[in-house]
Amino acid sequence: MAGDRVPVGRGRRPRDRPRLSAGTGTIGVVRFLLNVIWLVFGGLLMALGYLLAGVICCVLVVTIPFGIASFRMAAYTLWPFGRTVVDRPGSGVGSALGNIVWLVVAGWWLALGHIVTGIAQCVTVVGIPLGVGNFKLVPVSLLPLGKEIVDTDDRRAFAPRG
Repeated sequence: MAGDRVPVGRGRRPRDRPRLSAGTGTIGVVRFLLNVIWLVFGGLLMALGYLLAGVICCVLVVTIPFGIASFRMAAYTLWPFGRTVVDRPGSGVGSALGNIVWLVVAGWWLALGHIVTGIAQCVTVVGIPLGVGNFKLVPVSLLPLGKEIVDTDDRRAFAPRG
């Protein structure tokens, strides 16, 4: 019986004791906390702005694709951490032409706003993740058509582009 006992600190670890790792559970908690902080410090207002722009675009029938893109960006600005933007397969000339119109009318203003806000947030150490979140929004605010927002756990997030 005495030979069956394993001294403390040696041997195998008990199976019922939880492991501490940087797996998806820990990363998920960090993403959640960053998203909550983001939501409180500007994400909600940005999302409401994109939502209002989407409603206005959908009222004008010709600009419905821009409204749909605005709704997509509103969802992304509401909860950006843990998600990324990828090219939508099958988007063609229509998306390219729409992106040119968007870039001239609204895209560069939105991108400039995200860049200025991101720089201001990066002044403090605590704000650096929020600034990085704003920088992530620059490409989709410049050219939103033909894009899809996916979870970073999705295999499409790491697919080769080109």
